[in-house]
Amino acid sequence: MGKTKNNKFKRPSFSPDGLPATPVKQTGDESEDEDSPAAELLDKLQSPSADVREYACASISRVVQQSQTIPGFLQRDAVRKIGPLLLDRSLAVRETAAGALRNLSACGGPEVCEDMVRQDALTPLSALLRECCTGFDMSSSPTMKGQKRTVEDVANEAVNLLWNLCESSSTAVSVFNKAGLLDVLLHCLQRHPQNMELAISAAHCMHTVTEENEELVRNVNAAVFGVLENILSSTHTSMEYTLLRTLAAGSLWNLKSGLSSAQQSQTLTALTTTLSHSLSLDAGELIPELWHAESARLSKETTSATESDHTDARPAGHEAEEMEEDVRDEKMNGRKPNERMSKPKNDISDLLPRDRLELREAKALLSAQQTSLEIIVNMCCSDGECMFICEQGRQEYYRHTLCIIYSIHTRILFILKKAEFPSAAALELCSKYPTWKCLLKKMHRVQCRALTCLHNILSSMDTESLDGASGLQAVAQHLSSLVFSSALKDEEFLEAVTSALRSLLQIMATKNIPQCMTPHQLMIFCEAATSCELVSVRVNALAILGITGSSLSKEKNTADTLQLIGSALLNIAVKDSNLVVCGEALDALFDVFADGDEAEKAGKNMNLLSSLKALQPGFRAKLRKEGRGKYSPDQLCVLDNIRINLKRFISYLENLQRK
Repeated sequence: MGKTKNNKFKRPSFSPDGLPATPVKQTGDESEDEDSPAAELLDKLQSPSADVREYACASISRVVQQSQTIPGFLQRDAVRKIGPLLLDRSLAVRETAAGALRNLSACGGPEVCEDMVRQDALTPLSALLRECCTGFDMSSSPTMKGQKRTVEDVANEAVNLLWNLCESSSTAVSVFNKAGLLDVLLHCLQRHPQNMELAISAAHCMHTVTEENEELVRNVNAAVFGVLENILSSTHTSMEYTLLRTLAAGSLWNLKSGLSSAQQSQTLTALTTTLSHSLSLDAGELIPELWHAESARLSKETTSATESDHTDARPAGHEAEEMEEDVRDEKMNGRKPNERMSKPKNDISDLLPRDRLELREAKALLSAQQTSLEIIVNMCCSDGECMFICEQGRQEYYRHTLCIIYSIHTRILFILKKAEFPSAAALELCSKYPTWKCLLKKMHRVQCRALTCLHNILSSMDTESLDGASGLQAVAQHLSSLVFSSALKDEEFLEAVTSALRSLLQIMATKNIPQCMTPHQLMIFCEAATSCELVSVRVNALAILGITGSSLSKEKNTADTLQLIGSALLNIAVKDSNLVVCGEALDALFDVFADGDEAEKAGKNMNLLSSLKALQPGFRAKLRKEGRGKYSPDQLCVLDNIRINLKRFISYLENLQRK
C-alpha cells in the first residue's frame, strides 16, 4: 500500500529450508529422554583420557545435528560442561569441543545461542581464540604432544562458533566489542597466505559483527583498514580469494563512517572494483569447468574406488554442512521491507574434505556472488541511514557513495545474468552428482539475490541512468522471460521477482513506457502469486495489477481487460484472510478505477459500486476486531487511511452514477 522502500536485510533467525525458525522445545519430562545419548556422552567429558574426551565431543557434534536431541543436552547443562574443554590441554579435544558447541549453536537456533551466551560460553571461547593467535607463529612446528591437529584448525572452529553466536545474539556482539575480539579476527584474516579456510571464516565473522555496530566503528583504527585494504589489493585469481576480497569489501562498507576523507575515494573505488569483478564471473561456465577439473585430477590420483566416491559418495558430515547453510541463510521470506540483507553462513564443523579443492572453489564463487549482491542491495537503500554523519565530510562522502552506486548500475547486465542464473548445464551437473548437489541451493540464492538487487537499483535510480526507455524495456524483457520460463512455486523466488517487477512496472507507468506483459500473461502470473502464502508476494502481485490497470485505464478499448483486473482485485479484497492484503487490493482498485471513460465503463459492467458497498461493513468490522492484535501501528495507520479512502471512493462512484 503506497510506496515501497528498498529492501535491506538484518541477520535472520536460523531457518532450515527457508521456513520460519522454530525454537528448540524444552521438555521438563526427562523420562521421555531415557534413550538419549546425552547423559552418557556428557559423562565421558570428564574422563582422564584425552581420547575419550575427544570421542565424546565429536559424538556430541554429530548427535546435535538432529535437533530433537538438543533438549536432552540442554537439560543436562551441556554448555557449561563442554565450555571448559575449549581450554583442554589436548588440541584435539579443543577442536572437537569447539565443533560440538558450534553445531549446537547452528542447529539449536537463536534461543540456544542466547542461552549459550548467558551461560558464559564466550569467556573460554575468547581465551581460546587469544591463545590460538599467540600460537600461530608456532603452528608450522610440530604440534602439541605430536598431535595431528594444528592451532589453526582449532582457531577455525572457534571463529565459526563466535560467528554463530554474534550472528544470533546482540549480547554476544556487545561482549565481542568489550573483549576487543576484533584484533583476534584481524590475526586470523592475516593468515590467508597460510590458511585460507581460517581467513574466510574470520572474514565472514567480521562482516557480521561490523554490521550496524556503532560502538565498534568508533574504536576502529588504521590497522583494521590496512588489513582489509591489503586483502582488497591482492591479485590472486582463485575463487576463495575472490570470496575473501568480497567479504573484506563488505566489512569496509560497514565501517565506512570510520574512513578519513583522504581514504574515501580510493577505498570505495577498490570496493566497487571488487564487487564488479565477483559478479562478472560466469558461474554457469565455471562450475562445469571446475567439476571436469576435479574429475580429471581424481582419475589420475586415485583408484577406481576413489573415482566411484567422486560420482556417488558424499563426504562425511556433508548433510550437516548443508543444514548450516540452510539455517544460517538470510532468508528472504518473512522479511520486513526495511530490513538489511544478511550474510549467510557456509559451513558447519564437518567441512568439505580439503582434497575437494574444485568443489570448494565452486562454493566460494557462489558465496562471493551472493555476498556481492547483498552488499549492493544495502548500498542502494534510500532511507539515508548509511550516509556518513561527519559534517565536514558529508558532501564528499555522499558523492563517492553515489559514484559507487552509479558504477555498479553500469554493470546491470551482470546482475541480469545472475537473475537468469542458474544455467541448465550447471543445474544438470549438480543434480546428477551427489557431492556437488550442495551447490543447487546456492545457485538459487544467487538468482534471488540478483532479483532483489535489481529491485533496489530500479527503485533508487532515475530512468536516464538506466539507459532510458530502451534500457527499461530490455530489463522488462529479461524479467518477463524469466517469470514465464520458471515454475512459480518457490516463495523466495516469487518474492524477489514480484518485487523487481513491481518496481519496474511502476517506473514504466510513470514514464508512459509500454509494458512488457499481455493482460493474459499478467493474470496467469498474478493468479499464481496471489495464491502464495507469503503476504509480501500477494501484496506485490496486487500492486502490479493496480499499476497495470491504472496504465490501461488511460488507453482506448481496454474496458474488458479492466473489468478482468477489477474482478480479480475485488475477489481478493473480499476473501483474503489478511487485512494488509485486502487493503492492498482495495488500494489497487482505487488506482485502476480512479479516472477515465474505460474505467467508468468497466466499473459499471462489473457493478463495482454495489460490490464495494457490500464489502465496506465487513472491512470496517474486521479492522476493529483484528486490527490491534495482529498488525503493527504503521500497518494500522495505512489500513485506517484505506478505510477512509474506501468511503470517499464509494461517494465518488455514486456521483458518477448520478451524471
